[in-house]
Amino acid sequence: MFFSKIFIGAIIKEVEMSRRVYICGVDTSSLPKLTAEESAEYLKRIKAGDEQAKDYYIYCNMRLVLSLAQRFVSSKENMDDIFQVGCVGLMKAVDNFDSSLNVQFSTYAVPMIVGEIKRFLRDSSALRVSRSLRDTAYLVLKSRERLQENRSDEVKLEEVATDLNLTIREVYDAIDAISTPLSLDDSIRTDGDDEMRLDEHIADNEHSIEKWIDHTDLLDAIKKLDEREKQILNLRYFVGKTQMEVSDSVGISQAQVSRLEKNALEHIKRSL
Repeated sequence: MFFSKIFIGAIIKEVEMSRRVYICGVDTSSLPKLTAEESAEYLKRIKAGDEQAKDYYIYCNMRLVLSLAQRFVSSKENMDDIFQVGCVGLMKAVDNFDSSLNVQFSTYAVPMIVGEIKRFLRDSSALRVSRSLRDTAYLVLKSRERLQENRSDEVKLEEVATDLNLTIREVYDAIDAISTPLSLDDSIRTDGDDEMRLDEHIADNEHSIEKWIDHTDLLDAIKKLDEREKQILNLRYFVGKTQMEVSDSVGISQAQVSRLEKNALEHIKRSL
């Protein structure tokens, strides 16, 4: 029997009624604990096909899911969703656990729960990326997690690249692929009632209002020139010809081209 989301939701709602909320509406202190002997007994009953024992055992181990879900509290995904996905990982761990291996259930369940949550966060990204890139990102996260063990300093991405035999560019691309994109409406600074959004912080140097005004004023100034001056400026500054080449094109001397060009530029300067 599948441990349904309805059952999980009912548990969350029930605990919310206590008003002792820590995460996802669940107060971890309200969840029952099993002794090692009780856990072993429930695992035997589960292996024998006792569905009620399975449901209760999963319920008792939700404390483990909650503690792991807190690692992802900074995620923009709804924490109720993360909790439920973690419970799916817990159910898979219960279904596949082999007590004969002499390994504690929590030791076996933790990587399955965390892996299920990470896959959910990776696959629910707002940006669609290739499966191969997501798989590379998963390997990068696993490598960084493994290299971080028993270390106080932070693992550098260069070390991860070496560990996985990847280029540093491939590692950066993989991390970017699973990063949560920012919205231009997101707040990046709040000072009392003064809030700055991301779109207010990003400067568009190419299409700024100042450059647009300057461009408009320049066009107005050029319109005031006579046709010969416009023709010479076009050939000199837009086509890129020398004064001698312009002279050949319009049929006047190079000295006349130089004089007309100088006069045109002076007129534009005065207009601006």
